[in-house]
Amino acid sequence: MLFDVNETLSDMSPLAGRFEDVGAPAHLARTWFAELLRDGFALAACGAIESFATLGAEALRVRLHGHELNRSFDQAVEHVISGFSGLEVHPDVPAGIRALSDLDMRLVTLSNGSASVADALLQGAGVRDHVERLLSVDDAGVWKPAAGAYAYALAECGVEPMDAMLVAAHPWDLEGARRAGLATVWLNRGKGVFPSYFRAPDIEVATLGELAASLR
Repeated sequence: MLFDVNETLSDMSPLAGRFEDVGAPAHLARTWFAELLRDGFALAACGAIESFATLGAEALRVRLHGHELNRSFDQAVEHVISGFSGLEVHPDVPAGIRALSDLDMRLVTLSNGSASVADALLQGAGVRDHVERLLSVDDAGVWKPAAGAYAYALAECGVEPMDAMLVAAHPWDLEGARRAGLATVWLNRGKGVFPSYFRAPDIEVATLGELAASLR
């Protein structure tokens, strides 16, 4: 079982406060993250790759441009980006990870971000020992949702697509996994509607505990 990390496992809402700290509107947090993903996808479509951290910092510079900040530009960027290291998991994650581990599922993360961020996140939640591996697209050479990212994870785990599933909060991630032959689980954290232009997930749940219960 592969897990996306950003927003799927981690609660990114505190980053809005980081924007406010530097004098920028809180709503820019979501705009910035969407633009970061957009540009990462664009580079992947062009056959290029940039690290999540580097792209995130540069996208933030672009987004903060023109705002009256209460500190230097570089200090503002550093303050927002450093917020990633202090993020915590969603409340359902610790018990959900343990419940899935009790089902003898092999649990692995696959992130467009760094493995070190995933490690700190899971260590902080007390569930790092339940997750077998922490994989990053930095080693795959291409961002999700490109097929190569999922192929890299499958090869690292030594499994075929039919024997793997991806759990993610992002429909675009699930579409990439589905096209790579994996089963998909939509962790619907926002009580949203799944886009009809993507193929429907195999399972839809609101929490990881609900997912574990459905697989018993």
